[in-house]
Amino acid sequence: MKKILLSLLAVAFAVFPLTAQTSSDTCADASVATAITTPGVFSITIIDGSEIPDPVCADNGSGATKGEWFRFIPTATAYVTVSSDLPQNSGIDTRVHIYDDNCGGTFSCVGGDDDAGSGFLSVASFNAVAGVTYYIAWDDRWMQDPADNLPFDFEVSYSAPPPPPPVTFTSQTVSATGSDRAIVDMNNDGYDDLVSVTGTNININYSMPPNTTTTPWTAVFNDVDITTSQADNTPSWSLAAGDFDNNGYNDLLYGGGSGVTFMKANSDGTAFTEISGPEYVFSQRSNFIDINDDGHLDAFVCHDVDPNVYYINDGFGNLTFYQGASAAVPKGLGTHADGGNYGTVWIDYDNDKDLDLFIAKCRGGSVTHKYNELWQNDGSGTYTNVADGAGYYQSNFPAEGHNNSSGLGDPIQTWSSAWADFDNDGDMDVYVGASSFTDGGHKLMRNNGDGTFSDISAGSGISGAPTGIENAPGDFDNDGYVDILTNGQILFNNGDSTFTLNSAGMPPSGPIGDINRDGFLDVFNGNIRLNDGNSNNWMEICTIGVQSNRNGIGARVEINSPGLGTQIRDVRSGEGFRYMSSLNTHFGLGSDTTVNTITIYWPSGTVDLIVNPTINSRICVTEGETLSLQQSLVNDLILYPNPTKDVLNLNATYGFENAIFTVFDINGKRVMNSRFNTNSIDVSQLSAGSYILRIMDDGLMTSQKFIKQ
Repeated sequence: MKKILLSLLAVAFAVFPLTAQTSSDTCADASVATAITTPGVFSITIIDGSEIPDPVCADNGSGATKGEWFRFIPTATAYVTVSSDLPQNSGIDTRVHIYDDNCGGTFSCVGGDDDAGSGFLSVASFNAVAGVTYYIAWDDRWMQDPADNLPFDFEVSYSAPPPPPPVTFTSQTVSATGSDRAIVDMNNDGYDDLVSVTGTNININYSMPPNTTTTPWTAVFNDVDITTSQADNTPSWSLAAGDFDNNGYNDLLYGGGSGVTFMKANSDGTAFTEISGPEYVFSQRSNFIDINDDGHLDAFVCHDVDPNVYYINDGFGNLTFYQGASAAVPKGLGTHADGGNYGTVWIDYDNDKDLDLFIAKCRGGSVTHKYNELWQNDGSGTYTNVADGAGYYQSNFPAEGHNNSSGLGDPIQTWSSAWADFDNDGDMDVYVGASSFTDGGHKLMRNNGDGTFSDISAGSGISGAPTGIENAPGDFDNDGYVDILTNGQILFNNGDSTFTLNSAGMPPSGPIGDINRDGFLDVFNGNIRLNDGNSNNWMEICTIGVQSNRNGIGARVEINSPGLGTQIRDVRSGEGFRYMSSLNTHFGLGSDTTVNTITIYWPSGTVDLIVNPTINSRICVTEGETLSLQQSLVNDLILYPNPTKDVLNLNATYGFENAIFTVFDINGKRVMNSRFNTNSIDVSQLSAGSYILRIMDDGLMTSQKFIKQ
């Protein structure tokens, strides 16, 4: 057997001629047709078969109308790759599914892909067993226009299998109507549900306690269809969730190709009211976020061909449309006249406890609107681009002082990025995943902690990752280091700023969350891919805002454990490109058996501290329930003059160089938030009245009252 495998591996690196096998219109036809048994290149003239591949094993859900089928029986046990990523297929969009031998029954996916190859071509790999029958099926998801249904070739190749991944996944069928998906709590029980959307229907698979009598655990659901009005815009490009009217039930944002639709949940989450504006928005990524830091959840939508748009909440659940710079957001949030805005992530990259905005760009050619942007929040709703790599903002808005001080303003063709503290040093790093290699490959950028980033891509193991549109973070093996789900493969974090890519048996892109409540992250895309897990420990935290928005979106969550030290997460609505992942924050603990503390820095400025929480559990924290971060930062602080008209000076033995200050009004609302540059604060813009100054640094804080005249 070894000699046979080595011979086949040698053949795998040869240039294969086209072989004679032809496709079949159905699985039944393929079951009696000549099987593929050796590596080679095979041709499809047109996809017009009557059997649509089902279930969907690749990204982007249902929508196919035809299929073409091949039977595959490998002559040796090997790692097999099926790829349309060949030079002759340039400009063609393909999608492939690979099934076990169950023709006429219910298939299980063993592999599949949409866009892991260059452009929109497909690359799928799986561990094949000698003599076992598999079926390779291609569909017309992107070929329904006759002009797109072009002949193409695909290659079957063998190689030695990679090392086994740290976790594996098992597919479970679930009833899900619709193809635009979320994992989010929809009935306010603290557990995530499965959400799928069509133009007139919201399908929710409500999560029930898992069936623990099976191995691996089976996720159990109550499947409910909620009929809605015909939505003016479907979430054809992105889906986001958040409770913007603060009634306890999550609402949905549909980012469509022509506009934006909100589905507003009623008082018990059993019905939705459609809200659609007349504005043209070529939507890409969408998010719920408190843009102006007033405690109310706003909405943001990337615009492909114009400046970005956003919807400001009046505090009563009413949203007002804005585009570009406005009175609500003076410098806007991506105001390039030609757009090019694709995937956004809201993160606190500078650790000042308010969220900033990274915009992944994807527009071809030598143009200024293809450069990625990073918008820094000053804590009062004014944002400044610190990734102006093309100089567009410096040239067109010189008074705003835009710059590329962060070093992230580069022209990588990307639809999305994955942000996390990959090296566990206390600040957010970023993986910028290329959608094509036209302007360079993937980049891993380490946060230096001073507002700048360093390129540590070389030797990190990311170069072999697939191109595509979806990149999202998650600690899938619960070792305490965040991994990256990238276009149907996972970059597993080795804990030393390097990654190992695993493709066989990994889940397709989709929303991420703990579906079956076993403490390991799963993925939902048509079916669910349940994480089989390992012996590592974990913790999950759900946030319930009071002064902040109810979801706690924008909160920084930190945990500290003996072996791993401090890990950080930001609560986000909408990351990756299309999907809506869980609003709960998930932490792997590796072999650590205790957690010292959980600290939550809420958008309002409130800080909660939970000591010695129970591990391997989900904990819901309501804002302000502990207020335990009371250790004094400094005991000899003097504020002067007090009362003051313009400048508040600080006198103490403590040096405040890296500390964060927050000013609250008498009602507890945050009105200022920033880092110290000097031992003084300009308060001239504040109205006359009484205020509280709070200073935080290194887990300690102190507070003192002052009066503004």
